[in-house]
Amino acid sequence: MFMHRMLPTARADAARWIRAAVAIISSALIAGCKLDVTELWRIDGHQSTLVTAGPVAAEQSHLFMLTVWVTLTIFVVVGSTLAYATLKFRARTADDEHAEPPSQGHGNPLIELGLIAASVGALVIIAVPTLRAIWYTYDVPVAQKNNVFEVNATGYQWWFRFEYPTEQATVTGSQKMPLAVANELVIPAGRPIRINLRTMDVIHSFWIPKLAGKVDMIPNRANFLWLEADKPGYFWGQCAEYCGDSHAVMRFRVIALPQKEFYAWLDEQTKPARNVAPQTGDRNAPKAQFASLRSPDDFGQNEKGISNRFEVSPLEAWRAQQMPDKGEDAALVAKGKATFQAKTCLACHTVRGHGAAGVTAPDLTHFGARTTLAAGLLENNPEQLRRWIHNPGAVKPGNKMAKGFIDNHIQLSADDELALVAYLESLK
Repeated sequence: MFMHRMLPTARADAARWIRAAVAIISSALIAGCKLDVTELWRIDGHQSTLVTAGPVAAEQSHLFMLTVWVTLTIFVVVGSTLAYATLKFRARTADDEHAEPPSQGHGNPLIELGLIAASVGALVIIAVPTLRAIWYTYDVPVAQKNNVFEVNATGYQWWFRFEYPTEQATVTGSQKMPLAVANELVIPAGRPIRINLRTMDVIHSFWIPKLAGKVDMIPNRANFLWLEADKPGYFWGQCAEYCGDSHAVMRFRVIALPQKEFYAWLDEQTKPARNVAPQTGDRNAPKAQFASLRSPDDFGQNEKGISNRFEVSPLEAWRAQQMPDKGEDAALVAKGKATFQAKTCLACHTVRGHGAAGVTAPDLTHFGARTTLAAGLLENNPEQLRRWIHNPGAVKPGNKMAKGFIDNHIQLSADDELALVAYLESLK
């Protein structure tokens, strides 16, 4: 009797749910007519794994899609069988609820063996390409070994150091050291790159979605990956292993250049830091430029720090960043250089040729030529740089620069900040 009374209520509830679902879907379809449908299906975001730009990422994407299709087929077959059995043998009346179950048997051996064979076949379909992909993506193919370019990548809390071990950078005179940059890895397009992965503190994970899958940087353990960019481009990467307070904003960029342009960049990077000649100064230009900067205190917490020019043409924005700014004030740059030394910034940072030889923080020798700062979090422009210098702890909680300000009682006036901005932006 209880079940008999409940059935109409259940049917009514189901009917209401169906009507609500139809109304929601209809509203969505009507609203969708007013939208650009292509926006709803975009899969080409900065860190999309479905739009690949290199052979390693392409191989991994093919394996992923194969797995998707196999599992989707299994889902459709099993789901359809379950739906058919549910609808065909459901209780249609209250009396059916109390009916005796049909006689139970062992089953159909042919069906059972067929299901086992189908399961094994599905595993084989996935396993063979998986083994092939593991073998291919593990290291540079033998046929390309002689053309490989090697880079060392080291993870810190929370930034990346990239070293070019075969390139010697000038410090002063005949003094040399391996070329190192921070947070922007520049590589030649169309050439395999072997990246040796290390960490100076905790476990990090190196990930450039459009070029290669993630590989861990593990303390006291050598690791590596290889990748190749099919053509010149600007790619987003980040740490993919939780590593502390600012893990989510531990980012970096990979810039793939044509061979000739890459070696021109490499030659420029091996030179000492640039000095601004006094005669190039325009005393009015910096004042006008800095007068329009937002106050660092006006930025909201977690406010975006990258402009739309990187959405439109990031590689061209990178190329434009390599050129010295017009109207530099040599006197202000000189003041910034003196402030950099007086505030003990040189204890942590290296600026080759300017007397700064710190090793615990990013190399700033050609800082002005980078498109980002704060490990890929902010665009490298005067406004964002001042925001970073003013309060690094607000931008990236827990970072060592903020701690250094506190431990060394470093205080910067507004004039100090602008002078440092002028100096650092001059380091092209």
